[in-house]
Amino acid sequence: MELSDLRIFQAVVRAGGITRAAAQLHRVQSNVTTRVKQLEEKLDTELFLREGKRMQLTPAGTMLLDYADRLLALAQEAREALHDQTPRGLLRLGAMESTAAVRLPGPLSEYHRRYPDVTLELQSGNPQQLSARVLAGEIEAALITEPVADGPFERIAIYEEEMVIVATAGTPRIASAREVKNRTILAFEPGCPHRKRLEEWFARSRQMPERTVEMSSYHALLGCAAAGMGIALLPKSVLEAFPGRDALSVHPLGPAHRKARTMLIWRKGVEVPKIRALADILLASGNRRVSAGRTGSRRSR
Repeated sequence: MELSDLRIFQAVVRAGGITRAAAQLHRVQSNVTTRVKQLEEKLDTELFLREGKRMQLTPAGTMLLDYADRLLALAQEAREALHDQTPRGLLRLGAMESTAAVRLPGPLSEYHRRYPDVTLELQSGNPQQLSARVLAGEIEAALITEPVADGPFERIAIYEEEMVIVATAGTPRIASAREVKNRTILAFEPGCPHRKRLEEWFARSRQMPERTVEMSSYHALLGCAAAGMGIALLPKSVLEAFPGRDALSVHPLGPAHRKARTMLIWRKGVEVPKIRALADILLASGNRRVSAGRTGSRRSR
């Protein structure tokens, strides 16, 4: 049974006969008659009582009409939904922990306000994990640090983060890994881009960390750095939300490791209004933060 069969059946009932239905459907009468008979054969039941040119629904026909109305209405709803540019439904978003904690509370609140018909779910992970989830269809989009594979993803640059080394307060200026006295690094699990960047920073000075202590949260990582247990590399923006930042010293990196771009990614070829709406809000949020930072810098001079 096809939707076109139901559409012809519905037209015959609504028009009150074959002749009027054929005119409305722009078909010849014989074609409409044949399609109705074929539908009855498929269902193995009579849908109409035929009395000359008059056609009345049988009880089975009345039952089918109710289903036909609902199925055709649902099909139309599906067609409209596919072309609807209003964000709605479920949006599963992935983000690195630093991004989720520092960057997203404001933009996601604004997204909820603008698009109440969208249900947002947030998952955290490292870039490899989040990229794999996007490709597997487990989440629709993710915010990850570069690099991003060109082939499978659409991408938009959202934030540019300034990366810094943090250590306990009073630590002399650290310009290279050779100047690090405590070579324990505090980091997340392998796959974290900030851990990889810190390891590359050591390698650039032909040094190696003596020990890596894996942490599960930024608060734990910063607390351990403040206690002198080691050094860590993270976005400077994370420090803004840390209440114990006075117990830390902050050391800028050289040009090769200083900047890290956060990208919004989704599967290539997928054009979803929910994702585009999110990108617009995230970009506006990022621009406001950059502008605010530049204004603050000029005032401090």
